[in-house]
Parts: sequence; C-alpha cells; structure tokens
Amino acid sequence: MNTEGDLLHTVTADNISDNRRRVGKVMVWGTALLCAALALWQMAYEMDRVARGFETWRPVLYAYMLWATALCAAQVIVNGEKGKRTLFVLPAALFVISLVVFPLLFALYISFTDWNLASPNGPQPNGTDNLVEMWNDGFYWNALKNMVYYVLAVSVEYVIAFGLALLLNAQIRARKFFRVVFLLPLMLSPVAVSWMIGKSMLEVRFGPISRMIRELGGEPSFFGTPETARFMIMAMDAWTFIPFMMIMLLAGLQALPREVIEASKVDGATGWQSFKEVIFPLMLPVSVTAIVIRIIFKLKLADVIINVTSGGPGGATDSVTSFIFREYRDRSNVGYGTLLAMVYLVLIVIFVTLLLKLVSRWMERPA
Repeated sequence: MNTEGDLLHTVTADNISDNRRRVGKVMVWGTALLCAALALWQMAYEMDRVARGFETWRPVLYAYMLWATALCAAQVIVNGEKGKRTLFVLPAALFVISLVVFPLLFALYISFTDWNLASPNGPQPNGTDNLVEMWNDGFYWNALKNMVYYVLAVSVEYVIAFGLALLLNAQIRARKFFRVVFLLPLMLSPVAVSWMIGKSMLEVRFGPISRMIRELGGEPSFFGTPETARFMIMAMDAWTFIPFMMIMLLAGLQALPREVIEASKVDGATGWQSFKEVIFPLMLPVSVTAIVIRIIFKLKLADVIINVTSGGPGGATDSVTSFIFREYRDRSNVGYGTLLAMVYLVLIVIFVTLLLKLVSRWMERPA
C-alpha cells in the first residue's frame, strides 16, 4: 500500500488529447516552414535571384528564435510531464545549433563563391571553380603531405613523454621540483614559444645559439633547408606539448595497482620484464587516449609555423591550417580559403573516426 510520501514520487501518464497534440505539431512545423522560407528567400536575394529582400539576416534570426520558442513550448503541449524534462536539454541543443550548424552551412555556401575582401562586389557564386583550383594547388597538397610527417612525430613524442613519466614516477630526489620544471612548457602559449625560441634563440644573425655555433666553427642554418626547418618546427611543437602527454601518462602510472607490480618483482621479473609484461599493457587505455588527443591537437598546428617560418622555405613547413590562414590574411581570398577549410574538416572527421574505430577494435581484441 502506497503512503502519501511515495505518491509524491509517482509519475503518472498525462492524458493528452489529440487536438492538443495537433496544436503542438502545427506550432513547430508552422514556425519551421516560416524560418526556412525566410532563409531561402534571403539567400535568393543575396544571390540576386529576387528583386526584394531584407538588408540583413536579422529577420531570419528572429524567425529561428520564434521556431525555437515554439519547439520548447510544443514539448510540453504534446508530451506533458515528459516534455518538461526535455526542456532541460533542448535549449542547450538549440544553442549548439546556432553556434555550430548555422556557421557550417554559411561556410558551405561561401566555399562555392568567389569572395575576395579587396573586391567591392562581395561573394559571387562561381560553381566548382574553387574545387578545381584546390585540385591543381600544389601548395595545398604539399601542406597535407607535411601533416603526415607532423602526425607521425606524435609517436616519438609519446616515447619521450612515457620515459619522463616513468622517471617522475620513480623515487628520485627532487621529484616534485622536476615535475614542476617539466610542466613549464605546457604553461606557455605556442606563440610565446615560437618567439622565444624560433625568433630569438635560433635567430641566424644574433641568436645566442647561432653565435655559440659560430664560436665553435660551424655555420648555423636552422631553417635554411626543408628538412631542418620541418624538424625544428616539430621540435618546438613537441617541447610545448610533450608535458601534456607526460602528465596524462604520469596520472595513469600513479593509478596502477601496486600489488600487481610488487607481485611481478617477487616473481623475479627484471625492470624491463615488469614494464613489458605488466606496466605497459595496463597503461594501454591511458596511452591510447593521450595519443588520440595529441593527434587532434597536432592536426590544428599553425601558430608556431606562422610566427617562425610562415610556411617556408618553399612551403616545406606548411600545415594545412597555416596555409589556410595565409590564404585569408595575405590573399584575402575568403571563398577559396573557406573551401580548403571545409575539405580539411571532412578529412579530419574521416581520419579521426577511422582512428577511433581502429583503436576500439584493437583494444577489444582477445589477449
């Protein structure tokens, strides 16, 4: 027999009439059609397909806000108590749509226009001309090739980060001090690192490292050849983000069960055997997470390149992001630059999706 207190927590099904459901659906679909019609009309006006339109996209924004309000109200009208619970999530979802989906749709439209900021005409539709230009753009494909080198460098960064994590997890003197010191590069922005190291310490004429090399009889050339320039970019980027992987791996090492490690030592396992058979397998989930996150960061590499080499010499250090940045800044080519960004976004989504699937299958394989 239910008590009065139990009845307070009982959720009963709402008795919602068909007319009420019909009103809610009409509200949602009516405002949605209004918003879509205004958006299509304004787009046609922007493309000079119709003679009359709005000066700005503000009426479309108002129509979207009206649709969002109607959608929230309809959840309660149609679903009753269940719809009230939906309202806790729905505003956040609509906010994400406003800040992610709409800009992506606008970028997709800009990708197929000829829009140069130096031209007074604004965006002019040019069909697939930007795609043809991208296909014949050797510098863009060179930047994609460089990204392969940069992503492969993550494996070396992982080895160094794992070694530092093992060192800081061991019982050594001044362990807390070294933990703070090794984390210092992560506290600096890549822009600061590029200026302190790339533009100051490695400056060919007056940099202290260059002067020291000259005193020893050498000739400094850190960014003179494609190979050395690419290596220096990798080194500066690695110096900044290796501590990020190190702190994740160190946290994983400290979470390992001590009993298992001590049992391997009792069984007579050497340090290498203990690492190979016990520590490394137990650290695989943390290692995979650190590597995947680092790869995602690496795919956005741009600031160090822009500040130090600007993609040179001859595009040898260009990443896709830095190349797109220069397409905007130096050439003011918004339409073509946006197309490159959209294509790169699709490639990143495909690559990361395949990477996560491969990692998931590899982690689930039988031992």
